[in-house]
Amino acid sequence: MTPDRFFSLLLALQSREATTTADLAAESGVSVRTVLRDLRWLQEAGFPLLVRRGRWGGVTLLPGGPLDTARLTPEERDQLALHGLDDAQRGQLGASADSSRARRKIRAAPRQAGTGALPLSSLVTTDNRPWFSGESEGLPRAALVDALRRGVRLRISYRRSGEPEPAWRVVDPYGLLAKAGRWYLVADRAGRPRLYALERLVDWEPVRAARRLRPGSDLAGVAAELTAHWENPGGFPIRAEVDTERLGVARRMLGRRLVIGEAVAGGRVSVTVNGRNVEDVRLLLPFGGSLTVTGPAQARERMRELAEEIRAVYA
Repeated sequence: MTPDRFFSLLLALQSREATTTADLAAESGVSVRTVLRDLRWLQEAGFPLLVRRGRWGGVTLLPGGPLDTARLTPEERDQLALHGLDDAQRGQLGASADSSRARRKIRAAPRQAGTGALPLSSLVTTDNRPWFSGESEGLPRAALVDALRRGVRLRISYRRSGEPEPAWRVVDPYGLLAKAGRWYLVADRAGRPRLYALERLVDWEPVRAARRLRPGSDLAGVAAELTAHWENPGGFPIRAEVDTERLGVARRMLGRRLVIGEAVAGGRVSVTVNGRNVEDVRLLLPFGGSLTVTGPAQARERMRELAEEIRAVYA
């Protein structure tokens, strides 16, 4: 009997007062004959199993067994400490088995008598994929996790956005960040924090040297610092007016970058879009004629140039 089937069988018996060999076989993915053999093995190992044959028979695990399956292994406890990941993301880390086994143990634990309310875990599910997203790109996450757990520096081949070819660099990794359906490597490069999208990570190799992190810094803190800087650039505010009926779309597309002002003439609303530089006017192109950039002059000029480029393509 494999360890997974051993735990699966015990958890199934623990989670109900009585069951049948047919149900156990269906849940374990084996034949009834195999289940009967496994049950005999458990009885010989000292587990207090009551097996009743016949039409009204069944299998019951009596109290007082020699193994408390609710106790979690270090790997299982580690899985429960990972917040916010869905099953697909845990699978990408190569941790599906530990995660699934930990949750089965918790479900099998006796429930306290309460108000009869349904458990929250049966009412909430998680899917962190963005809408219309494709399959994850880039190198396997599980292999990178193995290197990260060794606590060494990494030499990575990374292609920056907008650049055709990757370049090698040495980084001191803190770990991985899962955000909005994407994975990022959080690391210091030359003592400064950086985010590297795993979909643009071409290759990597461990360096035979321990990572050198900044004193007082940890993964959660550095990730929060980097994401806050990314979401609140404030370097180039773009002023515009947008049709009122398109305001909902603007909120969804621009998120926290959008600051809504007062209503203006013509059924429009004044807004400010906080960009990093003038090239962020590209974010406003999908609005077409329902949005007009009003300032600064540099933004209006760049918008005019982009509009001319698009017109030339379709001329």
